[in-house]
Amino acid sequence: MIRIILIAVGLVLAAALVRLAFVVPAAAGWTFDAPEEADTSACTAIEIAPGTEDVTYDAATGLVFVSTHDRRADGMAPGNGIWVFEPGDPDTLRLVSADSPADFRPHGISLYREDDVARLFVVSHPSTGSQVLIFNIGEDGTLAHVRTVTDPAIFSPNDVAATGPDSFYVTNSSRMGDNPAGVLEALLGLPLVNVVHYDGQEATKAAGGLVYGNGIAVSEDGSRVYAANFIAQRIDVFERDPQTNALRKVDTFRAPFGLDNIELDEAGDLWVAGNTEVFSFLAHQEDPAEHAPSFAVRFDHQTGEWTPVFYTEGEAIDSASVIAPLADRFLVGAVFDSHVLSCPR
Repeated sequence: MIRIILIAVGLVLAAALVRLAFVVPAAAGWTFDAPEEADTSACTAIEIAPGTEDVTYDAATGLVFVSTHDRRADGMAPGNGIWVFEPGDPDTLRLVSADSPADFRPHGISLYREDDVARLFVVSHPSTGSQVLIFNIGEDGTLAHVRTVTDPAIFSPNDVAATGPDSFYVTNSSRMGDNPAGVLEALLGLPLVNVVHYDGQEATKAAGGLVYGNGIAVSEDGSRVYAANFIAQRIDVFERDPQTNALRKVDTFRAPFGLDNIELDEAGDLWVAGNTEVFSFLAHQEDPAEHAPSFAVRFDHQTGEWTPVFYTEGEAIDSASVIAPLADRFLVGAVFDSHVLSCPR
């Protein structure tokens, strides 16, 4: 019996080592072929607040929404919130989330517009547990809190994609949480998390098998859902039933870096920024003076082929988490940096 147990343990350890050898080199950037450094001389750094994690553009009003959360702060930070500005006039920058809970720590955001309804959905991570907040958007971009959604199925929310005035998809990023088991989950690239849909009353699993779920987006016509797997360096493409919100995986888009938030352009193509070197990211997390590369690509929504659109070793912006396309420019946000980079498109 002891011999059988030892053999079983040895097989498990061997399998874990093989998995580590597969996951770690890609996450560390050892297999990444860095493109030419982007010319950022025509870019403008718009100072906002630490942790410009997610950015989205409201074409109806011409306003840009930015989610900020100072992840280096111990607890709530004064700059945490949702900010708005006009891309052609950064001096219009203002905080619009005064009507939010006291312990507001925003993460992924999603804009919803239909007829006269305008709402912003925001993932938040207060000390009491993660949640999704829904806000009405005023004409000037000011937010009014409507409701807060919590559900056992939403256990590690990262990003959100609205499907109605009170409904949304959300990605969970870690099954094990922020602990040694969670680190092992990431290192081994275990497909333990999922996409969840909230219909206004309850949350249910819509798709599984994600490896550290991250950005999520719904196509303009509502027929497709795109979910980023940060560790697996892929985007899962799902066919969506708009009546039931059921998801069926139909394709996979791959690119050689840790894919973060997803924004769609006017053609329906996916703009995705992310992390190319996890160890540089961790060094930057500990020390702001340590740079971490930023990379962003555009995926053709029909073929899945990707094209580089932005790369920097970190001097212009560190560890980008989002790239939001506008008509004539794009905006890059980051996990820790306090500015958004505005560049000609």
